[in-house]
Order: sequence, then C-alpha cells, then structure tokens
Amino acid sequence: MPNNTPVKKQKMEESALDQLKQHTVVVADTGDFNAIEEYKPQDATTNPSLILAAAQMPDYQHLVNDAIQYGKNLGGSEDEQINNILDKLFVSFGVEILKKIPGRVSTEVDARLSFDKDGMVERAKRIIALYKEAGIDKERILIKLSSTWEGIQAGKVLEEEYGIHCNMTLLFSFAQAVACAEAGVTLISPFVGRILDWHVANSNKKSYEPSEDPGVKSVSKIYNYYKKFGYKTIVMGASFRNTGEIKALTGCDYLTISPKLLGDLAKDVSKLTPLLTVKEAQASDLEKIHLEERNFRWLHNEDQMAVEKLSDGIRKFAEDAIKLEKMLKERLSSAENGK
Repeated sequence: MPNNTPVKKQKMEESALDQLKQHTVVVADTGDFNAIEEYKPQDATTNPSLILAAAQMPDYQHLVNDAIQYGKNLGGSEDEQINNILDKLFVSFGVEILKKIPGRVSTEVDARLSFDKDGMVERAKRIIALYKEAGIDKERILIKLSSTWEGIQAGKVLEEEYGIHCNMTLLFSFAQAVACAEAGVTLISPFVGRILDWHVANSNKKSYEPSEDPGVKSVSKIYNYYKKFGYKTIVMGASFRNTGEIKALTGCDYLTISPKLLGDLAKDVSKLTPLLTVKEAQASDLEKIHLEERNFRWLHNEDQMAVEKLSDGIRKFAEDAIKLEKMLKERLSSAENGK
C-alpha cells in the first residue's frame, strides 16, 4: 500500500519531454552527440552550422583528423580534397550519432547546390555511398535538401529512382509544403522560430501566445493539409525559439529540438495535450491544390516572409559551409607541411 503514493506522485510529475514523446517523435537537433545521449531522442538532425560548431570542440578532433586523412588519401586538387573531406566529416558525425539513437540521422547536402538539381542528386548519392562504406544502410539516413523548386525535384528523383529518403529543409511557405507532398519525399522540416523572427522584425507585434505564433500556425496548417489529403510525408517542426512553440505543436509527427530546449522540457512538469490530431485535420476546411513549377514559383513568391527566409537560410548555411572549408583547408595545409 505505501508504494502507491510515490508511483502516483511520479506519474503526476511526468516531464513535458516524456509526455511529448507519447504523442510526437522527438528528434535532437545537434551535431554534439554527447548531448544526444542525455535526452534519448528517436532521431537526430545536423546541418552545416551545427557541424561547424561541433568540429571545433576538442571531443571531436579525431573525426576531423580522420576526414582530413581520408581526403588526402583520395588525392586530387585542393577543392576536390576539401569536398571529399567535408562529405566524410558530415558522414563521420552521422555514424557516431547513429550509435546513440535507434532511428535515423539527417545529413545535409551543401547549400551552395540549392539551385542545382543534378548536383544535389549526385552529392546525395555520394553521401549515401560513404555511409554504406561505413556499414550504415540507407534506410537509417535522411538526406537534407533545401526546399527550392530544384531541391524538391532532386528529392523526387532520389526517392523514386534510388530509394534514398529525403528531409526537405528551409521550408517556410505553404507552396513549398504542397510541392514536397506531391514529390513524395519522406519528411519535411517546416521552420517555426525563423518565421516568428521575421514577424517580430517586420511588424509592431513583438510577442505572441504560442497558439498565435505565426510559425506554429504555419506548421499546424501544413500538418492538417497532409493528414486531410492522406499524404505520407512526415511533418517535422524545426527551429524553435521557446518551449511554448513546441508544446503548441504536441501531436505533430516529429519535432526536432535543440539540446537546450530538450533540457527545459525535461525540467517542465506542466500537462501536455495533443493539439494536432488526424481527426481534427480531416475535419478542416482546407482545399486540395496542385502545383506545377510556374504555380509554385508564383505562390511562394507571394509570401514575402518565405522568400526572404529561404534565401537567407541558404546564404547562412553556405557561409557556415565556407567557414568549415576554410578551417579544413588550414588543417589540411598544416598536415601536409608536417609530413
């Protein structure tokens, strides 16, 4: 009898993170795999900015050194070596992350290829080949591509012709979400926090209740559209600024969350209820639309926030890829001079 009380108390004080995991697949948004171990997510996502940060941490220098040695062994021009080192480094982080999680890791194709459909397809195939060399099946990998028209069509080719699963990132507009669903990609990452950032910067309103947050409303609409019309593409909310946004999307298929916000959720004991459900989605009044390239470009262009945030996101990921390259070039040069 005395045992009942602590059990009840423990159940009452279940963390928001544990409650969220009952309704939504929780994904860790980090390249720091030591942080991943702590919160036990299903999947993990990386991007050039996260890898740049992790590659400068002392814990991960052996991965950087191994990637540089790999690039040197393959030879070729400096640019070819750096490309090979970059891909190897991204894959090496992915391999280590996969040791810590039961699900999949997302590895990003260079953002500078965002308008080059064939270039993205070839780079994705190379990344998958590197994972295969490391003994990792392609079923455990999601290739991240920018949600440009070219990126979405690259995703379609990779899924249909090569069975390579794709995660469409930098997704801000409803047009992008519809095109991704029609392309049959595995997963999309609609950004929440960056949408909020834009509205805060471009309007007089500086704070929002979670249910009124423009990023939350965007993801909720996409989720409802996908579920109403039976699309299989997974909706994974991304880029959160606070736990209120996350809790307001309880019930979304997946949510990818930074270690800091995972920590905040682990300490939070407020009650969560699913706010997104298939039943409510099917009752929504959304109408189905079909997008050819010209309709996609027009509809996306009508959304000023999405146009600005997509181009800004591509530039920022490209900048971080260039910084990472610069760091690797310096290391490669040091390694060669140290022969």
